[in-house]
Amino acid sequence: MDDRPSTDMDLAIQAEQLTKRYDTVTALDHVSFDVRRGEIMGFLGPNGAGKTTALKILTGLLSPTDGAVRINGLDVETKSLEIRRQIGYLPENVSLYPELRVQEYLSYRASIKGVPGRARRARVAEAMERCAVADVRRRLIGRLSKGYRQRISLADSLLGSPSILILDEPTVGLDPHQIRQTRDLIRELGRSATILLSTHILPEVEVTCQRVTIINKGTIVAVDTPENLRKRMTGSPTIRVEARGDGAAIRQALSQLPGVRRVEPQGGASGGFQAFEVQSETDVREAVFQLAVQQRWALRELAQAQASLEDVFIQLTTKEQDAES
Repeated sequence: MDDRPSTDMDLAIQAEQLTKRYDTVTALDHVSFDVRRGEIMGFLGPNGAGKTTALKILTGLLSPTDGAVRINGLDVETKSLEIRRQIGYLPENVSLYPELRVQEYLSYRASIKGVPGRARRARVAEAMERCAVADVRRRLIGRLSKGYRQRISLADSLLGSPSILILDEPTVGLDPHQIRQTRDLIRELGRSATILLSTHILPEVEVTCQRVTIINKGTIVAVDTPENLRKRMTGSPTIRVEARGDGAAIRQALSQLPGVRRVEPQGGASGGFQAFEVQSETDVREAVFQLAVQQRWALRELAQAQASLEDVFIQLTTKEQDAES
């Protein structure tokens, strides 16, 4: 866990023991987490894990069966209208008005959010520019691609200059270039706003978010920095070795090094090279290098393997399924 202490004044979002039941189904089961002011927090989980339910409770669109949420110190149940003015929310599925032009729609949405008339035009123009939809400002929304519609929805979430952004799958329907633009925009927005980001694109989370909350089957299974999560999941140090020579002899020699627990062949590579994954109690790269010199192996690769956030996600969200099977 990230042990940096936080006080209530440091926290933009506080979720405490959130529970949501639908008849016999429990969507959230005593979920607690927080998001610090100015932080970009990744909110991850497989489909059906309870992510969208949690986000709707945070924004006041859904009431919990039990538990509490505070946004900037305000209780969501008693200060719902005030809190909504402080939050920009991008839901996963957005219903736009296809008969309106982009600028018309955003101007209308800005008026609903209470943006003063004198500031409205500038606010709409800024949101369109930041979300790369200014070039289609006069086009009907119904004639635009899914990618454009998604960016219009993101622009909508920025209109009220919120201090907190809650984004549910903001890159759905975007091409790789647009995804990169959106990632850069989220980083920029994170300089002046707190962001809770739910997405399935884990590499984006890894390079964008300071911390990650992972939810599975309605419960929190991890809250930490991506780096700490990778370290926790790596377990024993693992290195990849690629050397040229007799595969069986190389494996046998590697297995006899002090501290080595397991040597797994990874198949032959080009030019007679053999690849192995070596798990050990300590970092044995120096010992492997010395062994390669003694045995006169041609050593092409000697690198420490690192778990990706995707590896962490898979392990945490399948652990319970494996236990039940």
